[in-house]
Amino acid sequence: MERNRGDTGRPDEAGAATAREGSAGRARLALLALLGSILVPLVAAGLRSVLWVLVGVAGLALAAVGVWWALAHTGALRVLGAVLSVAAPVTVLALYAAFGMLGPALLSLALWALAVTAARTAPAHGRTLSEQAVVKEPHAPWILMNPRSGGGKVGRFQLAEKARAAGCKVVLLGEGLPGQDVAELARQAVAEGADLLAVAGGDGTQALVAEVAARHDLPFVVVPAGTRNHFALDLGLDRDDPAAALQALTDGVELRIDLGYAADRVFVNNASFGTYASVVTDPAYRDAKARTTLRALPGLLTGEAALRLRIRAGRTRVDGLQALLVSNNPYGRAVDAARPGRRERLDSGLLGLVCVRVGNTAEAARIVRGPHSGELVRLNAEEVVVEAGTDTLPVGIDGEHVVLPSPVVCRSAPGALRVRVPRRRPRTLRGGGATADWPRVARLALGRLFPAQGQHRISGPGPAHGVRDS
Repeated sequence: MERNRGDTGRPDEAGAATAREGSAGRARLALLALLGSILVPLVAAGLRSVLWVLVGVAGLALAAVGVWWALAHTGALRVLGAVLSVAAPVTVLALYAAFGMLGPALLSLALWALAVTAARTAPAHGRTLSEQAVVKEPHAPWILMNPRSGGGKVGRFQLAEKARAAGCKVVLLGEGLPGQDVAELARQAVAEGADLLAVAGGDGTQALVAEVAARHDLPFVVVPAGTRNHFALDLGLDRDDPAAALQALTDGVELRIDLGYAADRVFVNNASFGTYASVVTDPAYRDAKARTTLRALPGLLTGEAALRLRIRAGRTRVDGLQALLVSNNPYGRAVDAARPGRRERLDSGLLGLVCVRVGNTAEAARIVRGPHSGELVRLNAEEVVVEAGTDTLPVGIDGEHVVLPSPVVCRSAPGALRVRVPRRRPRTLRGGGATADWPRVARLALGRLFPAQGQHRISGPGPAHGVRDS
């Protein structure tokens, strides 16, 4: 295979200069937006703006307390919590409007979001994920389709017919014996000579077949025919046109991306432990998600049998957790206005960890401080060990419920999967950072990040808050 221009390599001088200028421009925009977010309330209210900030923080804290009461309790306290979670922010907005601070507050918040987004993307240097141009089409492609996924997308978009026209052998779940083993079907296809595996279905089915493809080093094609299709979204595919993914068979490029493992189970998106994983074990969850969740949460959060998780990631220890999300590559922060809750890259070789521990009203109020509170902890690690003092742990793997022996070791398998995607797709993966590194952004804005000899100084993330090192 020959490499296209998406391959990593030494860019020409003009391209390097353009990338440097683009990065420096985003860094300057980040600093200007950050300065603007501070100056706008100061100009509007002077030193009283500090008071207005405190009012806003207090409103968020009361709303967090209301959410906690609504989730962790029943009866009158649940009703009071639901009212408080709505009344607190509405009251703050009303006060802002009455004293002429609503416009400045919204403008300041928008500038802050812009600053964070620009700062996070500034040091990326525009590097795209390494791609290989496909010069040889598969001679025996195989695709598994779930006709029930996504409310019937397979039938609605005529995916089976289009896949057969492209030369694929199509296997429909539900045809033949019930309770088909997805991974076994994929292994059988490989034994029969398949040289490409594909799935049209949800992320849980994608993960099962992706594991087989990675084990045999075969290319894998994602057709977004599920309900949410987070994996397809982060690959840059068009979720509104699942048939477009089939173009990868004839006009595609290959990406080398990571896979996550929870014990021996692969996940392409994430593995969840604790509260959420326990809720989905209830048979009623699929038919009545909200009602089942509200019924189960008080016991899971504050009951005597509430599960408390412990994790070890290198030298870092965190205990007393109620919920843990382990993702295949870190998710971006919710304040990233461009791509909230998205993974900017899938080839970092790291797991993203989001840990939550809220046991009472005071801790619920402090969670508005984010990672500085100790109640919400974000980490990145190559491997993490999860345990809870029990023999087994319920785990939600890409939305599918499983029970695994405890402790559960989660790890990243860097570059394990060859994913084939259409050459033309809505978004190209870039190797950006997951957090805003302000010292680095400041150096970049001042032109100090690119020494004359071309040696780049890379600054890593700071220490996590709310954890202890051994």
